[in-house]
Amino acid sequence: MTETHPIMTARVTRSILLSEKTKHIEFEILDKPKFDFIAGQFISVREPKGDGKFVTRAYSIASDPTNDHRFDLCLNRVENGFMSNYLCDREVGEEVHVHGPHGHFVLHDDLKDTIFISTGTGVAPFRSMARWLFQHPERYQGHEFWVLYGTRYEEDIYYREEFEQMAREHSNFHYVCTLSRCGETWTGCKGYVQDHLREILKANPGREMQTYICGLNEMVSGVRNVLKDEFGWGRKQINFERYD
Repeated sequence: MTETHPIMTARVTRSILLSEKTKHIEFEILDKPKFDFIAGQFISVREPKGDGKFVTRAYSIASDPTNDHRFDLCLNRVENGFMSNYLCDREVGEEVHVHGPHGHFVLHDDLKDTIFISTGTGVAPFRSMARWLFQHPERYQGHEFWVLYGTRYEEDIYYREEFEQMAREHSNFHYVCTLSRCGETWTGCKGYVQDHLREILKANPGREMQTYICGLNEMVSGVRNVLKDEFGWGRKQINFERYD
């Protein structure tokens, strides 16, 4: 570990089941009264495995910076995985060891109209960014924002109520959720995020925009190809973070 990011102890304060395999877990840092991070950054968890060796895994922070000592994570159980399963098994009051914050997947200072695109737990940094943005009017006024979220099934839509509430309260915030394997009762968008990205861009010609993409490599690559090849976007307009 570096001197800048020493190991800290974090205690579980709340654990909520979001779906059959996914949890929202809230932590408090015990070593310091204030944990400073920028929306979009990640924290690394470091724990010993059964063989005595340490394992370190990175997770995007799902909460907004609030000038205190807390942070949230959104975690999937992974078959034959160690760290995510380990964290999902932690009960309220139990402790883990972390260091950070890390990462440069953060909002640009020269904010423009922005599309946040994610699948699965890739929505975590965008929950952080959106909550931070809409805390103060000077951060969001004069721009349009879209959260474009894709998943397979309706039960795997994470933080849906929060984003829908945000869209009701702010006319410049748009929440687009699309399912690739929806049931008959689903009345929302269908298909993949790339399909609805095209719709957003065609409906907003001439806007100076940027995008942030977070998820598995296949989705990230597919979205980047649409932006570059079909709409001629430049590299500086496209920001991304891959989970694999």
